[in-house]
Amino acid sequence: MHTLGFDIGSSFAKASLIDTNTGLVIAQASYPDQEMPILEPSDGWAEQDPETWWEAVKQSAMRLRSISNVSFKEVGAIGISYQMHGLVLVDQKGAPLRRSILWCDSRATEIGRKAFHEIGEKVCLEQFLNSPGNFTASKLRWVKENELALFKRIHKMLLPGDYIAFRLTGELTTTASGLSEGILWNFRRNDLARELLDYYQLSSDLIPTIVPTMGLQGVVTKAVAEELGLQPGVPVTYRAGDQPNNALSLNVLEPGEIATTAGTSGVVYAVSDKLECDPFSRVNAFAHINHSKQQTRIGILLCINGAGIANSWARRLTGDTGISYETMNEQAATVSIGSNGLIAIPFGNGAERMLGNRSPGAHFDNIHFSIHTKAHLYRAVQEGVAFAFHYGMNTMREMGIRPHVIRAGATNMFLSPVFSTTLASIAKIAIELYNTDGAQGAARAAAVGVGAASSMTEALKGLERIAVVEPEDNLADYDNAYGHWLQCLSKHLS
Repeated sequence: MHTLGFDIGSSFAKASLIDTNTGLVIAQASYPDQEMPILEPSDGWAEQDPETWWEAVKQSAMRLRSISNVSFKEVGAIGISYQMHGLVLVDQKGAPLRRSILWCDSRATEIGRKAFHEIGEKVCLEQFLNSPGNFTASKLRWVKENELALFKRIHKMLLPGDYIAFRLTGELTTTASGLSEGILWNFRRNDLARELLDYYQLSSDLIPTIVPTMGLQGVVTKAVAEELGLQPGVPVTYRAGDQPNNALSLNVLEPGEIATTAGTSGVVYAVSDKLECDPFSRVNAFAHINHSKQQTRIGILLCINGAGIANSWARRLTGDTGISYETMNEQAATVSIGSNGLIAIPFGNGAERMLGNRSPGAHFDNIHFSIHTKAHLYRAVQEGVAFAFHYGMNTMREMGIRPHVIRAGATNMFLSPVFSTTLASIAKIAIELYNTDGAQGAARAAAVGVGAASSMTEALKGLERIAVVEPEDNLADYDNAYGHWLQCLSKHLS
């Protein structure tokens, strides 16, 4: 059997085809060639037309079919990964009533802050494991307050992945994992967060039918099957947000395992077996893909806004937009640990949740004109981002999380030996690098959902670990550099 996985981001849709017998990737494709536009009708807003995602899914599937040697008639199941926290509102026919309000849209921040206070911080943190914040439920309340005529026409509210599943199957459904990322799930009752729905005056009728995260979620319609070249009735058997799915694609399913990404922003995603949260809301807790009433598996998500964007900024700043990141990495490696005293604070991409929603900005301290070169700048930035990761991971340690392995895709900043070795050495944990992505993870999980693989261990048998980055012996040098960085950060936070 073969399984098909889609990963729907705000920039691209990716598709992967997996051979379930060998676990190997047959082919991969993406669409469009240039990033999908994000519309900003007002300051702090971010919207996309859900039809844009569906078109990208179809085109990526068609590209995949054209480059693979396998007939799509052999696809036995489909999995979906999607950008988290977005809001899609549809009428009774499933047609979108407005553009989707995306994960990075901040219009509902004050609504969530007020709800956190008035519902009660204790209730929110103990029952939902999160503040309502700027998440999906708060965005829906914003629509009710500001677009009442449209609100009255809503049949169901969906997450981005729910909408793609609807376009494939014709059924309006969601998952408990997805509801938890919208702060619409009560973990103590394993039911809807009715306290928040009641406070926001939102009917539970707006919530679609709940289906398993991994299991039968619907079957592909005849019309879609004909358009994509699939067999009619192919089951959709997996759906999850991009960060839980990224963790799954890296075989991060159990306590002590951590998945990381370091693209424009950075993410650290740990798994816990306790219904606990950070009392200061510096990290968020969602239902992991293998969470159930019988087995507690909570994904603890830390987001770092200033990550790869700092690296790309350093590239532009030096005027070397023609320089490759590989060359930047090579130059950074010529500089000693600690960058000869140059310290980079990379928080220049908006308020950082892990810093209590403060925005200290980016800073460079202790610059010496006669010493520091572009190579020092490159290394200082990469060290600064690695130190920011470690700083955030210490928040997780305060919650009782004891990581023993870090796993990441071999991409973006993890292609830099300086960044990877600095993070491994300061965290004192080995980093395993894999050749995988979200679309692959969705395809592998679909195999479990349809029963073609008995477990995720079996489904991940083709996962390729391409390198292990071990902590270096000179840990004292890294600890010393981190200590100076921490003092610098404290100064800018005071």
